[in-house]
Amino acid sequence: MNSRAYLILENGKIFEGKAFGAKKETVGELVFTTAMTGYLETLTDPSYYGQVVIQTFPLIGNYGVIPADFESGQFALKAYIVRNVCQEPSNFRCEGLLDTFLQDNDIPGLCEIDTRSLTRIVREYGVMNCKLTYSLDNLESDMQEIKSYRIEKAVENVTCKEIQYFESEQHLKKVVLMDLGVKRHIREALVMRGCDVVVVPASTTAEEIIAMDPDGIMLSNGPGDPAQNPSVIEEIKKLCDSKIPMFGICLGHQLLAMAQGAYSEKLHYGHRGGNQPAKDVKTGRILITSQNHGYAVVNESVPENAEVRFVNGNDGTCEGIDYLDMPAFSVQFHPEACGGPLDTSYLFDRFMALMG
Repeated sequence: MNSRAYLILENGKIFEGKAFGAKKETVGELVFTTAMTGYLETLTDPSYYGQVVIQTFPLIGNYGVIPADFESGQFALKAYIVRNVCQEPSNFRCEGLLDTFLQDNDIPGLCEIDTRSLTRIVREYGVMNCKLTYSLDNLESDMQEIKSYRIEKAVENVTCKEIQYFESEQHLKKVVLMDLGVKRHIREALVMRGCDVVVVPASTTAEEIIAMDPDGIMLSNGPGDPAQNPSVIEEIKKLCDSKIPMFGICLGHQLLAMAQGAYSEKLHYGHRGGNQPAKDVKTGRILITSQNHGYAVVNESVPENAEVRFVNGNDGTCEGIDYLDMPAFSVQFHPEACGGPLDTSYLFDRFMALMG
C-alpha cells in the first residue's frame, strides 16, 4: 500500500494517492456511492460492471471481508477508490483483510486521496471516464484510451451461463428469475417467502420461460445502458402478453418499461447508495431505499397502460411503475436492500399476492 498511484480523469484532472489491492492499470467509468456500510455488497454487485467506484464514506474495510455478505461470485467493477483503508478490522464474522481480498480477485484500488473533492467533480461535471495508473509518462495516450472507453455487452458479461435451480422448503410458488446481473439477496428474498426459483440467462426466450409454467417472473437488476438490450426487451414484450405476474427491479424495471414503449435517459451522476429517498405518489409516504443505477425511465414516456408509482425524492425521476392492463409492477430501487434500509421489502410480499 505504499506505492504511488494516479487517477486521471477525462476532464484532465489528476489525483495522486497510494495503491492497494491488485497492482493493475485499468480504465473505467467513474461513479460514486454514498453508502456508509455494505462495501462488500458493492464490490460483488454485478451492476457495477465496467465502473470505477468511489466510496464517499471515508473509512472502508473496518469490518473486514465476510463472504456470507457477497452479492455474487463475480467482481465486475474495474477499480475501487477510498479515502482510508482499515488494516485492522474488528468484527466477529471477519475472515480477512480488504486489501488482500482485492489482490486475490484482481481488483486494483486507490486510497489516501481526497474522495470528497473527487466526488464533487463527478457531481458537477457528471459521470466521466478515468484511468488508474502508476505513471504519468504517457499522458497523451492515456487520455486517448480514457476518451475511447465504452461499457459494452454489460448484461451479456454478467448473466449466468446456464439455468440454476433454488428450492424453498414450502414450495408455494415457482418463479423464473431472469438474470440480468442479479444480486444473490433478491433470489434469497423469494426463497425465504416459499418460492422455488429458476434462474435463467438473459438470453432465454419468452417461449422457453413460459414453457416452464411459472407462477411469476422476476426481472433482475443489472449493469449498463438499458437501450443496449433490444433482444431482451423484445422477449419481455412477449412475456407481458402472456399475463404472467411480473416484478422488475432496477435494470429489470427499465427494460419492462421499454418493452411497453417507454424510453430511458442517462442521469448526470446517477443514484448510488443506501440512503436514497423515494416517494410513493399514491400514499405520499417517503421511503429510504438502496439504489445503484445511472439511467432512469423518462416520466413523460410512461405509456397510457401504466402509471408512475414512485419518484425520487431529490430529483423527481421515475422510481417505480404500476401497470394497469397486466399483473406487473417494477421499481428502480432495491427492495432486498442488503447493506441498506429495508423500508421497501414489503414489495416482495406484494409480488407474492400478485401471484395469488
